[in-house]
Amino acid sequence: MKRKDPTAGLSSDKIRRFQETIWGNFRRHGRDLPWRRTRDPYRILVSEIMLQQTQVQRVMLKYAEFIAAFPDFASLARARLRDVLCTWQGLGYNRRAIALKEIAERVVRDFNGALPDSIDTLATLPGIGRATASAICAFAFDRPVVFIETNIRTVFIYFLFQGRQRITDADIASLVEKTLPRRNHRQWYYALMDYGVMLKKHVPGLNKRSAHYQTQSPFQGSNRQMRGQVLKALIGGPKTPAALSKMLAPDPAHIRNILTRLESEGFIKKDRGLYAVV
Repeated sequence: MKRKDPTAGLSSDKIRRFQETIWGNFRRHGRDLPWRRTRDPYRILVSEIMLQQTQVQRVMLKYAEFIAAFPDFASLARARLRDVLCTWQGLGYNRRAIALKEIAERVVRDFNGALPDSIDTLATLPGIGRATASAICAFAFDRPVVFIETNIRTVFIYFLFQGRQRITDADIASLVEKTLPRRNHRQWYYALMDYGVMLKKHVPGLNKRSAHYQTQSPFQGSNRQMRGQVLKALIGGPKTPAALSKMLAPDPAHIRNILTRLESEGFIKKDRGLYAVV
């Protein structure tokens, strides 16, 4: 069966009304977030990595502290990983902290300290897929790229896929491109995301109609929680597996497995029976 064109029937008048609705909400209720007040590619990169799988409120608590500790690519590149992880504590998904430091090292070494403005090049950097690369191009460089994240997805499902299920991002992408204004791309995406935040409060469950919808496993009692606790304990100083097991869990095998994974991922190192953050 031939796939239906999602943009069919999307007249210029309908696009204009859609844009007016989104802009109107933004003028009245747009969020004032610190990374929206800057065009510094480094600061926008930090915010985008922090916002991966993490709520805005949690990022707000850490963003200013991280920028104060590491204000630019050069300072982050030369920082000790221990200090980076210590500042990152509370955000979770600690791989992102390592990725940020590795990005800074690459930018300083390979790009003369300037973040690339190409989606293809950005997507080769650690921790940056095409979605994050597109967001950085939109927000740091105001490029007319096609960018989809959970709140933007919610807006397009609500307005343009009424009664549809299993909606793909490929379907949405063509509509994002079709409705993109000729200028103010950065502000437009902020406006879309803020409208999506509002929709989630008043029309719950919209994203369940996406073909890409997945439920997140509980954090409490998870292996991810235990990994974070082990890493936090090691930031406080080197420890043996036995000491960590006594502090955190009755299962020494579980602790040893986590230590092995953390070591293989570059978080920690082992020296004469003691584990410590690199």
